[in-house]
Amino acid sequence: MIIAVDGPSGAGKSTLGRMLARELGLLYLDTGAMYRAAALAVMRSGVSTRDSAAVAEVVNKARLNLEGDPDSLRVTLDGEDVSEEIRSEEVSHNASVISTISEVRRSLVACQRQLAERGRGAVLDGRDIGTVVFPNADIKFFLTAQPEARANRRYEEDRLRERDASFEDTLADINQRDRRDSTRADSPLAIAEDAIVIDSTELSIDEVFQRMVQEIKERA
Repeated sequence: MIIAVDGPSGAGKSTLGRMLARELGLLYLDTGAMYRAAALAVMRSGVSTRDSAAVAEVVNKARLNLEGDPDSLRVTLDGEDVSEEIRSEEVSHNASVISTISEVRRSLVACQRQLAERGRGAVLDGRDIGTVVFPNADIKFFLTAQPEARANRRYEEDRLRERDASFEDTLADINQRDRRDSTRADSPLAIAEDAIVIDSTELSIDEVFQRMVQEIKERA
């Protein structure tokens, strides 16, 4: 079983993806973490993110992997656990930049398909899972919420991690990422025709989770 969970930044994809994978006993693939690990590889190499060919070459050579259960997922880069390092704001920003490069996306899509198909199934979250990575996924979800609600969630997460960021800066970053993701030439953020759209602006994580589980049961 392949379950796709797409949506913009701050929509709750990672949290709900982990919850679904745990509930169903499936592999959880945080594709955003893979882009962050790729961005970290680029940063370590010293090449400019403006040099698309050089960036693609670094990413193609990088060995990226996701290991462990949904609650203790480890992201490795060339055998090194970088799960914590990739959560920095700098890495996250560069991941958003390199994700617009077609060669990078093709490389990571191939990696995502390989990882997802090695077991009994997987829950994948990202921005193009249901449209590009697995267009024939068994079930597709598209999670969204108003930018202010998503920014507030991200802001609270940053505060828990003791990051120095204002709500205004977080909202501006959310809006910038939305524009970049939805207007890029290769695999833009879009809702698959057969996706189940859930707006979580006024819903709790548990309420969204229960609805997703119910939709899966009805289609199983």
